Amino acid sequence: MFNFIKNQLQKIYTHFSRIATIFSKPSIDQATLNELEQLLIEADTGVATTRFILEQLKKNIGTQSISGTDLKDLLSQELLKLLKPFTFPQENKIIYLLIGINGSGKTTFAGKLAHSAVSHHKKTILVAADTFRAAAPGQLSIWATKSGASLIVGNPNQDPASVVFAGCQQFKNDNADYLIIDTAGRLQTKINLMNELAKIKRSIIKQLPDYTIITLLTIDGMLGQNSFQQAKLFNEATKIDAIALTKMDGTGKGGIVFAINHELNIPVAYLSYGEAIDQLKLFNCEEYVQSILNQ
Repeated sequence: MFNFIKNQLQKIYTHFSRIATIFSKPSIDQATLNELEQLLIEADTGVATTRFILEQLKKNIGTQSISGTDLKDLLSQELLKLLKPFTFPQENKIIYLLIGINGSGKTTFAGKLAHSAVSHHKKTILVAADTFRAAAPGQLSIWATKSGASLIVGNPNQDPASVVFAGCQQFKNDNADYLIIDTAGRLQTKINLMNELAKIKRSIIKQLPDYTIITLLTIDGMLGQNSFQQAKLFNEATKIDAIALTKMDGTGKGGIVFAINHELNIPVAYLSYGEAIDQLKLFNCEEYVQSILNQ
């Protein structure tokens, strides 16, 4: 992933590149630490998480004199401590429930995830449970055709839980391996949306009580602190197992990963970039930190 991020996502880390200039300094003083604090905040690491990082750095530095290279090593250690790797289940049959606001790249991610599953010889079913957005089933149908996955669709404005019910039935009938459910990202109110997601999850549990359900929140990597607020709201409504960070070929600044991990305790599982069906990567904590600090 190191070369992948360096070559494909170099626009993302503008502020982290500026942080890298600090590492060339022969000695670090309080003014330098203040500069580092500001750059981390500008990189969307968040005020609370940035202050936590700086507190830890100051504890480790103490009264000793350190160089920029030493600071880089200490910062790398602190950033890694914030990242909690997502542990994928060992089961062969998994239900992926994809949630997130409209425009967060959810449908595209669903197609990429289906392609990855099918390429690993997993019998996969996509469910178009976003029945409130007219274009959603058609978009998912294109991804199903590209990936080779089966597709379950409903009628416009049909109860999404009933479409999910049909998908669960097909999952059992086909003895499939993966069930990937694309949900709505917007209803009339936030309460309606969250209630709908809870209803869908109950439907899955009722039909497939013995299977693992992974709830993945897709967030747009370019939106920074807005993405953090989305994650916070969705996490209050339903248990999120992991994040799929999408649109990672734009101008996002990279630090949001640390804020979400530290303040919400939600790990990142996937990085999605570009429009090609194979442009999806598993998130690797060590390589991510290496990539943003080794500019």
